[in-house]
Amino acid sequence: MAETKKKVHFIIERQDSPTSAPYTEEFEVDYRPALNVVAALMEIQKNPVTKDGKKTTAVVWECNCLEKVCGACMMVINGKARQACAALIDHLEQPIRLAPARTFPVIRDLAIDRSVMFESLKRVQAWVKVDGTWEVHNDAPRQNPKTAETAYEISRCMTCGCCMEACPNVNAGSDFIGPAPTVQAHLFNLHPIGAYSKEERLNALMDKGGISSCGNSQNCVQACPKDIKLTEYLAQLNRDTNKQALKNLFNK
Repeated sequence: MAETKKKVHFIIERQDSPTSAPYTEEFEVDYRPALNVVAALMEIQKNPVTKDGKKTTAVVWECNCLEKVCGACMMVINGKARQACAALIDHLEQPIRLAPARTFPVIRDLAIDRSVMFESLKRVQAWVKVDGTWEVHNDAPRQNPKTAETAYEISRCMTCGCCMEACPNVNAGSDFIGPAPTVQAHLFNLHPIGAYSKEERLNALMDKGGISSCGNSQNCVQACPKDIKLTEYLAQLNRDTNKQALKNLFNK
């Protein structure tokens, strides 16, 4: 008697367009060791047939690096926002439920538009203004060794959006720009050249939707796939903006 192949059962929330209603479809793929969610979606893409044998369209999702670096494959897996490339089937309870992160506009199926995060990075000036170079090594500004470790940790942010999906203060009724863009302001304030624009970043964070909109729920730090100490840096930014507010008051 032929041995029955082990199957992996998926329930996927789908949406045909940004304005259409969501619906679910169920799929099965053959199990294999070290299978992750992205690889399983690729199998469904090859042969988009539902669990009950109905031919359908291929599920749409995003992926790029496939090694937990780019953040593109973020989706809600069994109720938790995470990276699909790092979600191993062996570690997930079945049926595996996949859904888009609805903090962001849905483009189609599991593909979302994360533009709001990139626009927020512009708001906090998440870059270093460099208009020249230094020919002599000793003349170039150096990163303080005491802050280099913190800067490196924050720089690992993938702008995936897991923290945004987990944050209760990021929703349609709020204008909070979210944990990831906010903490990036701290990263560039630590940079020896970026520090020249520190006041501008802090003033931007004092505007509507900035640091004061953070409710300190601390969901973000639990959701971050890179284990960035988001709440610690949000607290530091809160102190920095308070100091800047006093400075602005006395400089009037």
